[in-house]
This record gives sequence, structure tokens and C-alpha cells, in this order.
Amino acid sequence: MSATAASGREPVSVEAVRAGSQEALAALYREHGAALYRLAYRLTGEQQDAEDVVHDVFVGLPEALRRYEERGSFAGWLKQVTARVALMWLRRARRRREVGLERVPDEAQQTATSEGHALQAAVNAIPGPLRTVLVLKQIEGYSHSEIADLLGISPGASRARLNRAMARLRKLLREET
Repeated sequence: MSATAASGREPVSVEAVRAGSQEALAALYREHGAALYRLAYRLTGEQQDAEDVVHDVFVGLPEALRRYEERGSFAGWLKQVTARVALMWLRRARRRREVGLERVPDEAQQTATSEGHALQAAVNAIPGPLRTVLVLKQIEGYSHSEIADLLGISPGASRARLNRAMARLRKLLREET
């Protein structure tokens, strides 16, 4: 099985990563790291947490690939792994009741439009369980059944959380204007 690079580069061998090739792992990171970071950032709402989630995904990837059954899209499977790691990260953070320090925005955040910044701030202000369903459904395109499997809830609970998240998002965005 190979993960094919979108830019036309040589496909990255999943078998090589399973065998412990650091070069193949680095190639997978170059190919998928940015997309996985965006997902992790949307779920955690924090740059450092998203970086830590992606780091944890790639540290555990050789082991996780041993259980990978090569059904469906490899990129989709990686996103699912990342979502699970991000959810575990959020649960641990909630138990520790971490208080985040204000971070200096990176270049990408500085160049974001004020409208995009307001939207991201509103999404980040939504409570974790609701934000998770919102991100997975509306941004990442997961079905309610897939979200239910990821979160250990029913598809109906996923729909209800999405409705509550959308209502809060609308309210927060109205307050901005």
C-alpha cells in the first residue's frame, strides 16, 4: 500500500513506515502534516496543543500502521487517528484543568482576515463537546455515524450537539457585529 502525494511526487510507502523508516515517516509528515495540524487546531483551539497532537500522531504512527487495514482513503484514516488523539488530548487537559497562557500569534494568524479571525474566535468559544462535533461535521465532512463512532455517542446525540453548536455560533457571531 502506498500513500500517493498530491503534488505528483513518488508515493510514500506505508510498508516502509511500518518497518521503521524515518525517511518514509518524514515524507508522510511533509505530505499530510499541514492538513492534520489544521484539524487538530480546529479541535483544540490552541496552536501549541495542535502541534502536540500532530507530534503524538507521528510518534505513534509506525505502531498504528501495524493495525491499519488499508480500507478506504489513507488520508481519511490519518485524519481519524488525529481526531482521536486530539479528543484524548482535550480529555487530559480538562482533567488537569490547564490554564493557557496568551500566545503570540504566528504569521498565518497575523495575516488572517478580521472576519476569519472572528469566526475562529467564535468557534473556539464554543464548549469542547459541541465544538468537536461542529468541526468534524461542518469542516471535516464526517457523517453523524462516523462522529458517533469517534466520540462514543449516538448519531442523534451528534445531530443535537451540532444544532446546539450552530445556535451558539450564530449567537456569538451576532454579538460580534
